[in-house]
Amino acid sequence: MKHPQLKLDNQICHRLYMASNGLTRTYRDSLAELNLTYPQYVVMMALWEKDGISITALLEKTAIDGSAMTQILKKMGDKQLLNILKDEQDKRKRVVKLTAQGQIMQSQAAEIPERIRCQFPSLENEEAKLLVQLLDKVINDLD
Repeated sequence: MKHPQLKLDNQICHRLYMASNGLTRTYRDSLAELNLTYPQYVVMMALWEKDGISITALLEKTAIDGSAMTQILKKMGDKQLLNILKDEQDKRKRVVKLTAQGQIMQSQAAEIPERIRCQFPSLENEEAKLLVQLLDKVINDLD
């Protein structure tokens, strides 16, 4: 090979790409039971953590692109999982609030993280924590 730095096996980005695709496939069946896509699931997790937050705060928490978030929130509103309301303090701002159906879904989704974690039997808990720390470094460097 003329340029060994181009060897696919040497690329961190390709490993992240493969891991991302694999995780998306792994989540698919569990999320299909809830009629959610992965980005919708991320939004739900953020709202289960703190309901009634501004769209700006939701964008910051989830790191989802603004135009994508608009479509995600519209579809989730159509599914009656959330409502978008005017902020009582500042009418220019919008707040995202879970509906009763969206709140109930939290219990239905509770076993998903463990179900996904079980897909990594060769990864010890300490290694999983280290992986999170390393990925946080990569994400911070890319930001």
